Amino acid sequence: MTWSYAIIGAVALQRILELIYSARNAGALRARGAIEVGAGHYPVLVAVHVAWIVALFASVDAETAIHPLWLALYLLLQLGRAWVLITLGGYWTTRLFHLENVPTIQGGPYRFLRHPNYLVVVGEIAVLPLVFGLWHIAVIFSLLNGAVLLWRIRIENKFLDRRPQAGVQYVPEVPANPSEP
Repeated sequence: MTWSYAIIGAVALQRILELIYSARNAGALRARGAIEVGAGHYPVLVAVHVAWIVALFASVDAETAIHPLWLALYLLLQLGRAWVLITLGGYWTTRLFHLENVPTIQGGPYRFLRHPNYLVVVGEIAVLPLVFGLWHIAVIFSLLNGAVLLWRIRIENKFLDRRPQAGVQYVPEVPANPSEP
C-alpha cells in the first residue's frame, strides 16, 4: 500500500466514523423532539462526498507524489473540524435537524462564522486532491460541493433564523452519551 492510498483510506475511515457519530447524535436529537429538515438534499450531498473519495482512490497510484505543504494544510483543516465537533457536541450531525426553542450555538468557531463546518468541508474538498496534484478533482468537486452547500445553507438558515438568540455563550444540553437522561 502506498502513502497516497493510506491517506485517502484514513479520510474515508474518518468519514465513516463521523457517520456513526452523526447517527448517534441524530437519534438523541429525535428523542428530544427534533425534526429533520431539508432531507431532499442529503442523498446528493452523500453522493458528492462518496464520488470525491472514489475519484481520489481511482486517480492515485504507487507513483503519485505527495505534496507536503498541501498535506500540512489538510491536517490544519482537521483542527478546524475538531473545533466544530467539540463545540457542537451532541448537536453535530451530517443531517439538518431543527429543535424548537433551542438557541443557536455561539461559542467556539461560531463566534466568528455562522457555518464554520462548511468552511472546513470546502477546504477539505479542495485541498486533499491537491495533496496528490489532482487539480481537476479539486476543481470539479469544489464546484459540485459548492452547489450542494448553497442548497443546504439556504435550508439551514431558514430554520436557524427561527431560533432564539442567546445573549451569552450557549452550552449544549445534549449529553455526550445519548443513553444518558
